Amino acid sequence: MEENEEAKQKRYKSKCEHKDEFLESLFVTYLPIKDNLIQMLNEIQEHYGYVPSDVQMKLSEFLKIPMAEIYGVVTFYSRFTLKPKGKYSISVCLGTACFVKGSQKIMDRLKERLKIEEGETTNDGKFSIEAQRCVGACGLAPVFTVNGKVYGKATVKMLDEVLDELEKE
Repeated sequence: MEENEEAKQKRYKSKCEHKDEFLESLFVTYLPIKDNLIQMLNEIQEHYGYVPSDVQMKLSEFLKIPMAEIYGVVTFYSRFTLKPKGKYSISVCLGTACFVKGSQKIMDRLKERLKIEEGETTNDGKFSIEAQRCVGACGLAPVFTVNGKVYGKATVKMLDEVLDELEKE
């Protein structure tokens, strides 16, 4: 049975007392059933760049499922993150092909240059670092990505050049 728009609005108003327009539209779009959790988390991750704890709490209230269950899903799937990422999210592939061809040197240089560790974001919010197990571009090994853009046959020099350009922006 499909809800009409008026019924959706009514349902939303009774469930949601906050002023976040994104969440308002999300709660109108989805029915408050557990089956919608993953898709709603995907949209939240896409919108905020991470899954904020206050949003997890509102989602818990909306779906009527425990906050611990939402936290469990967020921490289980690597697609979701609890911390905001930098404007430039840099991932270095440490899968076998990339590792054998020197991706650890690229990761080490990245940490040295940005003065942060994997999973961290620079204080200015500009860069974050992640390790990936496989990008799926083994023929281009070693590989790193910046916001999803793949840099293949990568070298430390190439990384430095890319970082120089990004720092200028």
